[in-house]
Amino acid sequence: MRLNPFIAGLKGGNTQIGTWINMVHSPAILALLQSAGLDYARVDMEHSAPSIETIANMALLSRALGFPILVRPPSAEREWITRLLDVGVWGLHIPQVDTPAIAAKVVESARYAPLGMRGVAGIGPHNDFTPGVDLRDMNEQVHITVMLESRQAFSHLDEIIATPGIDAVTLGPHDLAQDLGIVGNPDEMIIIDEHREQMIASAKRHAKQVAMLCNTLEEAVRWSERGVQIIVFSSDVAMIRNAYSSVIARLRPGTVS
Repeated sequence: MRLNPFIAGLKGGNTQIGTWINMVHSPAILALLQSAGLDYARVDMEHSAPSIETIANMALLSRALGFPILVRPPSAEREWITRLLDVGVWGLHIPQVDTPAIAAKVVESARYAPLGMRGVAGIGPHNDFTPGVDLRDMNEQVHITVMLESRQAFSHLDEIIATPGIDAVTLGPHDLAQDLGIVGNPDEMIIIDEHREQMIASAKRHAKQVAMLCNTLEEAVRWSERGVQIIVFSSDVAMIRNAYSSVIARLRPGTVS
């Protein structure tokens, strides 16, 4: 069975740099991103439209390339977690983990015993069609990131992050700002950054990794220097739009906002 390069890179102390895939559903995008030097891609099913079949095709290619995809399902429900892992996804990015109970439920669905009670499928993409793979070995190749997106989540910060079987934590800045009632507040980003610092401190206490969404190079450098080991840089949508709009701004000044 193939080993997860994302996990191997983190264990080697290497910052893993990836991007969101929101719109491009062709599996070929993975080869393109790999050729650009990225380490992985996060595929969004919460706010985008890829089907489980699209994810299955991407997962199979990602394993063949050694270029992991980590998928955000629409929710933390068992049926999403088990199906995504069984089609070969190497990692999950779970939204709306507001309580320790939800975090424990995620682990129960995503990990085989003794950490959880993930349903045991037969030979398939999840084990590279290799019979007899030890379930404990398969546990070690799955990476789980949970998202903190509410005041409630931060009231349980240490309990959620300390949950055995959770590998990394991240923050959803827009949903958190909405829940805190600070959208449009002049201090919005200051308050969100304060929550980011709380998250980083808790992750350090519990020896967990931190993932950070960065929309600019400056942000990526900043958080990398703060010890963040998982950088999620921009998205396919933003990168395409920004690249073309910068060209149009030069060719037709004043026409692009």
